[in-house]
Parts: sequence; structure tokens; C-alpha cells
Amino acid sequence: MTDFTEKIKGVASRVIENNLWRQRQCFNLIPSETTPSLMVKMCEVSDPAGRYAEHRTMKGREIYFYQGIDFIRDIEEETRDAMREYFGCKEVELRTISGQMANEVVFKAITKYISKKSGKPMQRMRLVMNNDLSKGGHLSSQPMGALFNYVDADPDTGKEAVVNFPIMSDNPYRIDAAKMAGLIEEKRPDLIVFGKSMFIYPEPVYEAYAVAGALSPRPVIMYDMAHVLGLYGAFQKPFEEGADVVTGSTHKTFFGPQRGVVASNFEKGHDLRKLWIETKGRAFPGSTSNHHLGTLLGLLIAAYEMNHFKDEYQKTVLSNAKAFAKALKQNGLEVEGDPQDGYTQTHQVLIRVREYGTGEEVARRLEDNNIVCNYQALPDDESFIQSSGIRTGVQEMTRFGMVEADFDHLAALIADTVIRSKDVKDEVARYRQKFLEMKYCLPPAEASDMGAKILEAVFPTSEYAKMFAANLSSAAGG
Repeated sequence: MTDFTEKIKGVASRVIENNLWRQRQCFNLIPSETTPSLMVKMCEVSDPAGRYAEHRTMKGREIYFYQGIDFIRDIEEETRDAMREYFGCKEVELRTISGQMANEVVFKAITKYISKKSGKPMQRMRLVMNNDLSKGGHLSSQPMGALFNYVDADPDTGKEAVVNFPIMSDNPYRIDAAKMAGLIEEKRPDLIVFGKSMFIYPEPVYEAYAVAGALSPRPVIMYDMAHVLGLYGAFQKPFEEGADVVTGSTHKTFFGPQRGVVASNFEKGHDLRKLWIETKGRAFPGSTSNHHLGTLLGLLIAAYEMNHFKDEYQKTVLSNAKAFAKALKQNGLEVEGDPQDGYTQTHQVLIRVREYGTGEEVARRLEDNNIVCNYQALPDDESFIQSSGIRTGVQEMTRFGMVEADFDHLAALIADTVIRSKDVKDEVARYRQKFLEMKYCLPPAEASDMGAKILEAVFPTSEYAKMFAANLSSAAGG
């Protein structure tokens, strides 16, 4: 028993050390991450975390295959309602547990839909249009990612039949909308996939729809908003511009735990309603069994937070990103993007660092100084391994209360680290002490009280639960 206890203590000690480092000493600038609120986390560890609630539509009604799920069934419907409100859309599928799975579910559904329409089993998409991986396209929309097995081979090349969006000659981060329109008319893809992982500008959805909408059969227009899901509306409104499907992960700019979502307006009577039915079927039983009910419950809290605070949060994120980019430039760093646009129109800021080492080397140097970001291949790099860029995002630190002036000082610390190789680790840790309280959620006193009550209900040993809850309340200042 002593050895067992010591092993558990060892892991717990490392967990505490990592938490203290990431949450109290570091500036977290990875654009694909965020810290969920206390209430989201408490819901994640509650009873549904160990349960199942498989269900599907059969003969016009929703059939559940487990008992004891009335609560989580209602939670799922409430979460759908909250996400419909957020997107302003008609349909939401919540059972995907990552953004990549959300994309794959849509790809599976389209191939199933095409096969049924053609009467040919297992027919793949004839052609897909997407963002080039080397120009910032997301891995999940590539043949080596979630698109694998769902697109035909090009008979001339033997490779997957994928055509990339053309980019502007003077700005590789923007799609050339005019050339794209001509390519859509010429190639007539089955699917057009917008969305990136290196993401600083809106995508030309309206321009694509203006051409694709007149084709027969018309391409499905999909927007993978994983990185900018939490900026829906303030940054771009794809459904209003002609997108058929929006996918994404719920834990980057959105406030949620790590899950995926698929949204559409394919309500009853829509000409693509059958595609939505296939999407639901590919979510379950096609891709999931248990869809992680603890994080589903956490997503509901996150959706309520987002719907309540999104106007202020989104505005602050976008202004902080521009201020951060400007400050980095003023401190001597080379910032990607057009200065006329403030270098970025999302939460992301891209820095070219080749003069000071590879992206990987510079990212490690920043991490050693308590600034966490990730290295990134820029459009003119030969490979990701020999990257010359650093990709940053302001969303998480915005939620911890940083405003434009705060990013000025952070930019100076980054420049000291990157350009002058200065050791600013302790100064960074001291500066982070100003930004420890999470915003855009319940205040600490309310959240800790509710969280403590959830924990008391979770643990079956009452004395243990009371001690745990008391410690939580004390730690939160309650």
C-alpha cells in the first residue's frame, strides 16, 4: 500500500507543479488552447463523466439505449439550444468529441449522401477544394488527416483529387477570391472546405457561394471554424454568407472543454436535409459510442458563458490581437500579415523569427522564459521542421484580464527573449501575477460555492466530500 500511495503522491505532486507553472507563472499564447472556467471543470468531473447515453433517430423518434439518462438527455437538448442561439442556426450535432472528428463526420456523411443519390455504393467525393496545408490549411481537412478515404484519386496524378485555394500574390495569408471563383466554375468540386490553423483573415465564403450556388449539382460549402469558433459573429458569420455547414472544436477561442460541434440550417424541407440525417448517423453510430458526457455538461456551461459575454469578449480579443501585433513590430520583431489590416483580423498573431533561429528553437527559448506559444511553418518555408515562424494567440490571456496596454509590456519581454536572448523568466512570472482571475464567467465567490456543492454531491464518502469542498472554498477565497 505504501508503494501505491507514493506513486499516487508522485503524480499528484507533478500535477500541482505543472498547474502552478502554467496557470500562475506562464503567459499561455498557443492560439488553439484555453483554460475553462471553474464551473466548466466542476461539471466535467460530475457523475455523467462515467456514463453512456447512446441514442439515434428511429422511425421518427429519438431512441435511447441506456437507462438513467433523463438528466443528460435534457442537458444535451439544452446545449443544442444554447449553441443554436450562438450560431443563429437551425441544427446542431454535439456528439463529436473533437474538431477533427466533426470534420470527419461531415466527410463521411457527404460520401454516404453522394452514394445514395448515385445509387453506387461507397462512392467517394470526386473533388474537394481546400486550403493548402503549407499555406496555413488545417490538417483535419487534408487527405493525410480526416479527409483520408473520402475523396477519389486523380486519374492523372494518382494522388487524392484535391485542389487548393489560390492565394494572393502579395499576401499568402489571403485567398484570391477572383481566381477561386473561376476555379470553382471550372473544377466543380463536390465540397469546398474553408478554415485554417494559421488564421489571420476572413475566408471568402460569399464569393464562393455566388458561383457554387448556381452550379448543379452545387458544391457543399463547409467552414471549419475550429480556431475562430469563439469569434463567430464579430469576426465572420459564415451562415449569412452562404456556408452550408460549420464545424469546429469548442476549446480554442470558444470557452468550452475539448469537444467538437457540427452546425447547419438543414431543417425539414431543406434541399440538403438528407445530408443532415446522414451527418447525425455518422456521429452515432458512425463515429462515437460514448460521447464523453462530462464534457458535454461542461459545454453547456461554456455556451451560457459565451452567449452572455461574447460581445465584450470578442471585441476585446480582436483589439488585443491588433495591439499585440503592433507592439511586437515596434519592439523590432517581424510580424506577418498586412500592416494596413493591423496584421491580423482574428486572435492570432504570426511572427517571423528565422533571423534568431528556427521556429522550434525560438519557441523553446520562449518556453524557458515562461512564454508558451508554438512554432509554425510560414508559407515560404520548405518544411514544418525547418519552420521560421511563431504562432501566438491572445484569447486565453484576454480571458485572464489582459487589455491592449498589457500586451505592450508582454511584447517587450518577448522581444528581449527572441532578439537579445535575455533571461526574463522571473520577470515574466512576476508580471503574470497581475492576471490570475478569469473573466467572462461567474465571479470566484459564486463559482467556488457552486463548485463545492457539486463536489459534495459527486463523492460518495460524505466526510471526504466535506473536506474536499471546504478546501476548494478556502482556496478560492470563499
